[in-house]
Amino acid sequence: MSGIVDLFPPFGLRICAGPLELRGITDDVLPELCDLVVGGIHDPDEMPFYFPWTDAPKEELARNTAAYHWRTRAEFSREQWGLHLAVFHDGHLVGTQGLETSDYLVTRTGETGSWLGRQFQGRGIGTAMRQVVCAFAFDHLGAAAITSGAFLDNPASLAVSRKVGYVPNGVRRLKRREGELALNQALLLTPDAFVRGPDELQVSGVEAFRQAIGLDA
Repeated sequence: MSGIVDLFPPFGLRICAGPLELRGITDDVLPELCDLVVGGIHDPDEMPFYFPWTDAPKEELARNTAAYHWRTRAEFSREQWGLHLAVFHDGHLVGTQGLETSDYLVTRTGETGSWLGRQFQGRGIGTAMRQVVCAFAFDHLGAAAITSGAFLDNPASLAVSRKVGYVPNGVRRLKRREGELALNQALLLTPDAFVRGPDELQVSGVEAFRQAIGLDA
């Protein structure tokens, strides 16, 4: 009989480095994750995300968050996938770290994205979890480059990218909220520029994940 990890290998991924643990977002984690979102990620007057998903009313936000993760599971394929991981720091759920890509077998490139609950921000966790997912992509998935982006009015995210070694890669003019133009700094990270964290990765479940995305087919 198939187990849940057989059906969806990202659930079996576990990446540890020092006090951090990144692992697949299973349904037993999802309710607490939704509560963390509802508790707040950013000031209501600010919007750090390309799509303003946190603008939803609180009574809808938890449901929307759960539905997003259910949808990304259903749409996961070798041609286009998103790896979304719950982030734990000293055993406490603090946010999520993602890596999204299309045509990875050709491009060997993915884009990072993440968020932290407000109570966990400003403690270096955002930098550390980005270092973990980038090290995983370079060392275990054979990534050639990793991209990211942040709006110019989001200095905290831009500072994390600089610390990790990303370099500017153009500025995009994007619609953020309805009728609002925002300038987004595109960023590029290569293996030789990558600034690693102090802790080595301890990884489990990667073999099944590599097969799921076609690396070891």
